[in-house]
Amino acid sequence: QVQLVESGGGLVQAGGSLRLSCAASGRTFSSYRMGWFRQAPGKEREFVAAISGAGGITDYADSVKGRFTISRDNAKNTMYLQMNSLKLEDTAAYYCAARYNTLGPSRALADFGSWGQGTQVTVSS
Repeated sequence: QVQLVESGGGLVQAGGSLRLSCAASGRTFSSYRMGWFRQAPGKEREFVAAISGAGGITDYADSVKGRFTISRDNAKNTMYLQMNSLKLEDTAAYYCAARYNTLGPSRALADFGSWGQGTQVTVSS
């Protein structure tokens, strides 16, 4: 298993930007497909974005496509989520998650075996 720690959350005005980071430790980072999920109060945790082990393939939820960018630096064992044009509805706790790359792409929470503790993003008007 890989251990994950998110950072970079905070309070931002609508239209602003934030960059989240997810630092990984443990086994070879590039062996893992990584994902970002979020959970707003009273709602289920939902898929936001994912990236393949080498970083060449990305996937985004429709709600964030064109505004968010997922990336990774395997030399630093870190994944990022650049969030631009933030909206009130982006307010949530954001979690990073890992899935063995050989298992293929997935958006399902149950398919990701390692999770971070989450970082809060609050977008104000």
